[in-house]
Amino acid sequence: MSTKAKALFISHGGGPLPLLGEPGHAEMVKTLQQLSHQLEKPKAIIVVSAHWEAEPIEVISQEQPSLYYDYYGFPPESYEIQYPCKGNPELAQKVIKAGEAQGIAIKANLERGFDHGLFVPMKILFPEADVSCIQVSLNSNLDAQTHLKLGKILKSVLDDDVLLIGSGFSFHNMRSFFKPQSHEEIELNMAFENWLTETMTSPHLSEEERRTRFIEWDATKGARYCHPREEHLLPLHVCYGAMQQSASRAMRLPILGVSSSMYLWS
Repeated sequence: MSTKAKALFISHGGGPLPLLGEPGHAEMVKTLQQLSHQLEKPKAIIVVSAHWEAEPIEVISQEQPSLYYDYYGFPPESYEIQYPCKGNPELAQKVIKAGEAQGIAIKANLERGFDHGLFVPMKILFPEADVSCIQVSLNSNLDAQTHLKLGKILKSVLDDDVLLIGSGFSFHNMRSFFKPQSHEEIELNMAFENWLTETMTSPHLSEEERRTRFIEWDATKGARYCHPREEHLLPLHVCYGAMQQSASRAMRLPILGVSSSMYLWS
């Protein structure tokens, strides 16, 4: 029996590598393929990608967005990837109006294409490209409370047929990819992942305590080692801001040699 998902935070790996058979992404691809078989297919998806920052927040609003290959130095086939899903201007407009109602400006973008934070995981999760998508930017202020509030805004437009996906990475220290971690680095990586899993799943935390953890996340051991810059963590803030409760499921997995995680609300 398939599960109806409300929100999903994905650690999306490095650029197009998950689609190119790179061994360090094998567990990520396997996890997303399993979710693909387990989850009920939604009618529309809102993706908040770590790879788009804007002030004010923007939402891709065209009927048939192109793809934006926002990476460089990869093989030629990386720039031939296709994911021809439709946009959803009506849903995008609902997001804009919901932002207005909550006092946060959200602007339509009729030019930008879907970046790899959307088309890479979506090509694994929903390979038929038969679910309409909109993509919402982060706010370039990278403020934790702003993104919790963005989640609240997006929650107001979610219904039983719309899935919210936060596409980021629970670990994003570029200097630590593609090299063995030292003992100290492993300890920092694991300390933050353990804290994150506890934050996301512990039944002993009140929602006020959970929210405070999200706001003060960078005071945690290993936080700034795992996230020298927070843009890959903030899609998780958006998901929690929408759901306001512990995740139904936590998935711990290695990606590119580091410990990382994904979270599902169902």
